[in-house]
Amino acid sequence: MRVPFSYLERQFADIDAYFEELRPLVQTGNFTLGKPVEQFEERFAALCKMPYAVGVGSGTDALMISLMMLGIQPDDEVITTANNFIAPAGAIACCRARPVFVDSDEAYMMDPTKLEAVITPRTRAIIAVHHNGNVCDMPAIMAVAEKHKLLVIEDACHAIGASLNGTPVGSWGSTACFSLHPLKNLNVWGDGGVIVTRSKELYEKMHLYRNHGLKTRDEVVLFGRNSRLHTVQAAIGNKLIREIDFITSRRIEIAGQYDVALSKLAPEISVPPRNPAVKHVFFQYIIRVRSRDALLKHLHDAGVEAKIHYPIPIHLQEGAKYLGYKPGDLPVTEEDSRHILSLPLHQHLTPEEVGYTIEQVRNFCRKQPAL
Repeated sequence: MRVPFSYLERQFADIDAYFEELRPLVQTGNFTLGKPVEQFEERFAALCKMPYAVGVGSGTDALMISLMMLGIQPDDEVITTANNFIAPAGAIACCRARPVFVDSDEAYMMDPTKLEAVITPRTRAIIAVHHNGNVCDMPAIMAVAEKHKLLVIEDACHAIGASLNGTPVGSWGSTACFSLHPLKNLNVWGDGGVIVTRSKELYEKMHLYRNHGLKTRDEVVLFGRNSRLHTVQAAIGNKLIREIDFITSRRIEIAGQYDVALSKLAPEISVPPRNPAVKHVFFQYIIRVRSRDALLKHLHDAGVEAKIHYPIPIHLQEGAKYLGYKPGDLPVTEEDSRHILSLPLHQHLTPEEVGYTIEQVRNFCRKQPAL
C-alpha cells in the first residue's frame, strides 16, 4: 500500500468543479485584485474573527510586510524559533533586521520561559510561530512582550482555524500571518498569503503597500511593492474556505487515532504533550522517535511517505553562520531535529491508510531492543 504525504492529486481530482469557479472570472478579464479577492478577504477575516484581512502574495510576504509596516528597522533584533521553516528568520533578515533564536518546549513551540534571556536593548519584536497547527502560549508571550514593550507578530501559516481557550490565532499580535501554499490546510493553486489585524490604521497601510502604495491608478500614497493575492488564487480560496470545517475536523480525528495508538509505543515513540485548551489543527503530525532514521527507512520501504520537519535547525544552517550560533546553543531544538518524524496526515487519507500507517509503526517498534 502507498500512503501519500501530499493530498493534492486527490483534492483536485474533480478538476471541473474548480474550473466552474474560474469561468466567471475569466469572462470578466479582471485578473488583478477585484471582487474575488475582496470576498476572500472578508471570509478569511470572519473565519479568524478579526475585523481586517489583507490578501498578499505569500505567507513570507505577510511576515515581511508586517515587519515593515510595524516599523522594524535595519539592525533591530526580532526573536523567533529555529525549529520551523526558514520563512520567519528569512523575513527578518530580508528586512535587514537580525534574527535572534529562542529554544522550543516539549510541544515544539516557543518556550516563553526562555524569552527574557535573549532580550537586549536592540530587541523590537517577537514572531511567535504556531508550529504544525498547535498554538503558542500566547498569554505568557504577551506578558513578556508587554513588560519589555515589544511588538508581537503571530506566524499562523500552519494554524488556520486553531485556537487557545476558544480564542482564535491572530487575536494576540499586532498582526497574524497566514499561508495559502498548496500544502497548507487551506490552500490554493500556488503561493498566497493573508495578514489579519485589529488595527484599522495598520490595515490601511498594508492594503496600500501590497499594491505599490497606489491610492488610485495614478496616485501613490507610499512607496510599496507588488504583493497582491492573485485573483485566480482568491477564486480557488473562495471555494475551499467553505470546506475548512471538514478539513480541520478530519485532520483532528486522524491525529486522535494516531495519538491513541502511538502513545502505547514508548520508549521508541514519544507523542508530544497535548494541551486540552488548544484546538490543534494538525498541519503536520510530528512524533519523536528514538531510532528516527531507521523508522523513516522502514516506512518508506512499506510505502508510507513519512518526512522530517526539519532535520537542520535554522540557527545551524549555512545562511545563518553570520549570526554566530553554534551547536548546543538551542539544546531542545537540536535534540528534536535528530528525532522528529512527520507521518502522513490529511483529510483525504482513508481509514485503511491510517490503520496501515499505525501498523507499520507498530511492526517497527516490535523489532526494537528494549532500553
